[in-house]
Amino acid sequence: MWKDWVRPLVRPLPQWATIALASPQQVVTATLRWDSSSADVTVDHTVASLNPLVIATSVDAGQHPVLEYRDNESGKLLGALHLVRDASDIGATSLAFYRVASGDHHCLSVPRRSWNAWLQNRMMRKNRSSNGLNTDPVAVQQLMIAYLCPKPVVLVSVNTDGHQNIFPMDLIGPLDRRGYFSLALRTTNVSVPILREARRVALSHVPATMKQVVYRLSEHHKQALTDWSALPFAVRSSREFGIPVVAEARRVQELTIVHSQEIGLHTFFVCRVVSDETGVHVAQLHHTAGFHQAHRLRRRVPFAEV
Repeated sequence: MWKDWVRPLVRPLPQWATIALASPQQVVTATLRWDSSSADVTVDHTVASLNPLVIATSVDAGQHPVLEYRDNESGKLLGALHLVRDASDIGATSLAFYRVASGDHHCLSVPRRSWNAWLQNRMMRKNRSSNGLNTDPVAVQQLMIAYLCPKPVVLVSVNTDGHQNIFPMDLIGPLDRRGYFSLALRTTNVSVPILREARRVALSHVPATMKQVVYRLSEHHKQALTDWSALPFAVRSSREFGIPVVAEARRVQELTIVHSQEIGLHTFFVCRVVSDETGVHVAQLHHTAGFHQAHRLRRRVPFAEV
């Protein structure tokens, strides 16, 4: 019993929680506030880059908006990001980009919040040499606030005559007001040049039960797939493009890429949805912040972890 009391004092919470959740998530609402205006952007904001940390949205919210995340059931403010308009705006697509200037969350009590952040930041600094993004711990804390809206995990399929690949992503999301769907992919990913040229991609929204298989496919961010038949699950052809996708996917989306540009260490792809197929009705793999799960545990309504 005493170990449960001591543990939070010496060990930080996990940064991320891997959860099973119905999609689209309906547990958190995201709202942009600026001047005397506000807009629900739950399905109209996404992370465009991790380093620097940039948020994309279809909403023009002025120069210094605040992005708030609230629990839908309790109405509690879970956290907020203070944003600054960025010069990376894509005029041709009418999207706005905002750098994250600061952020805070209310998922933990004030003393534990500060102490947990200090413990996490210390651990990140110790392991910074192994962090390929070389992201500042403060920016990671801000990113965790962005993940208060749980992010679905998909498998991205690319297939051309000379290149085939499949890898997991969660830096995705709709930009609803403009009818776009976005992907933010590390520019060093081996498939980025192919995506720029082929301008088509398929997303498999995967069941939470596939977590281990999905994570193993992370190696394909650096090394392309050699044989679709070597995958540990069945695939089928997507409806319009004929790209191999997960046969047991709960949803399959085919996207055509209309624009791409580099933002920091990422390539941001702006897409249109060409087809959207619904498959098996099961909980989808999602990521959220570890302190969000801790908050829900305290309220006795935890997410189902996988």
